[in-house]
Amino acid sequence: MNLAPKTKYKQSLIKKQKMHGREEKMQAFGSLLDIMDELREKCPWDKKQTNESLRTNTIEETFELCEAIIGRDNDEIKKELGDLLLHIVFYAKIGEEQEAFDIKNVCDSLCQKLIYRHPHVFKNESEISSELVEQNWEQLKLKEKGGNKTVLAGVPSSLPSIAKAHRIQDKARNAGFDWTLREDVWLKVEEELEELKVEIKDMQIEKMENEFGDLFFSLINAARLYNINPDNALEKTNQKFIFRFNYIEQRAKELNKDLQTMSLAEMDILWEEAKQSPGRATRTR
Repeated sequence: MNLAPKTKYKQSLIKKQKMHGREEKMQAFGSLLDIMDELREKCPWDKKQTNESLRTNTIEETFELCEAIIGRDNDEIKKELGDLLLHIVFYAKIGEEQEAFDIKNVCDSLCQKLIYRHPHVFKNESEISSELVEQNWEQLKLKEKGGNKTVLAGVPSSLPSIAKAHRIQDKARNAGFDWTLREDVWLKVEEELEELKVEIKDMQIEKMENEFGDLFFSLINAARLYNINPDNALEKTNQKFIFRFNYIEQRAKELNKDLQTMSLAEMDILWEEAKQSPGRATRTR
């Protein structure tokens, strides 16, 4: 009996698609702009959209793209990139209507920034490491007119907490604030864990929450030091748990048992079965 989730990794990872030349790419982008113009003029829904009304959908599309990337599903990545590109073109069209900017201004601004922040490429400077490129990028951002005034100013306040912590630590590293030996970070993790245990004994909610935050922050720091993306790592664990719990639920139904009345020992047996199931590496949706 196949108990694996219905959605499996797509084989598009190895399926070769025809790649297109520059002229074809420009024609496709031009067609998108033409369609956007027509939608904005003729579609009742598209006509009434604003930057504010699109914002939530843009966030949703971004997370859907992230899900496709985690699932290594090239077909879905292509589709979600299109959805996100639509939003970029949409915002540019609204900017054009307001005579604030248009898609050319958006592209020009990006090109200027990329050239300015890659002097090692466009000014024929000596070859440097990717780590030094990243450090120089942050320093150049601070020098830009109208750019970030402080090292951490460029971290969006609306970022999810795990991603924000990772980005904060990364920016601090680029400014030279980092562990000399990455192994030392585990001493900090242990220290934060012990401090949390002390507060748990007293059951002071606010203090426990603060120490939990410190522990999370130190673990995210450890992940960064070992080149692990903490958000990706946690999401993989989320998907693994979803699959295994769904397995338990499905097997319980087949055994005519109710999860509410099953013992933890019975669930543990099914959990171990799930870990051995061939579907354990697939993602769920």
